[in-house]
Amino acid sequence: MIRVPRILLATAVALGSALAGCETVRRDPTKATRAYPFHLPQERVAEIQVFNDGDAMLIVNATVESWSNADIWLNQRYLHRIERLGSGQTLRIPLGEFWDARGEGPFPGGLLRYYPPTPIRLVQIQTAPDKPLVGFKAIPTERELDLAQLKK
Repeated sequence: MIRVPRILLATAVALGSALAGCETVRRDPTKATRAYPFHLPQERVAEIQVFNDGDAMLIVNATVESWSNADIWLNQRYLHRIERLGSGQTLRIPLGEFWDARGEGPFPGGLLRYYPPTPIRLVQIQTAPDKPLVGFKAIPTERELDLAQLKK
């Protein structure tokens, strides 16, 4: 019989417990939202720009349009409710505030991340669950543009 020192055994058990407790997917079933309305059209694209601001989305509304009590959709999956997006307003929404129908969230990135950050590809606003969507203009990051150039 092989005798394992107690300190080594305790370290192995602690490490195994820590790794088993790590969750690679952001999940909180209590934050589940409604599913994306694939059956509704996108009626138009507004002249509103959306930027990736690290772990957040930056919406720059340089138009005369305003929205109140609306839903922001990210990549036809994740949803976040906003109180107001006013004319001339810049709104910063942390990606950690977006959730999908299963209670999963996008990957905001960061130093100790498991996966690359979720790209901001398609952003839309919806004023009510039965209303058509309005698209915003998602601006790619410099890194995404550089990667696109490398693929040519």
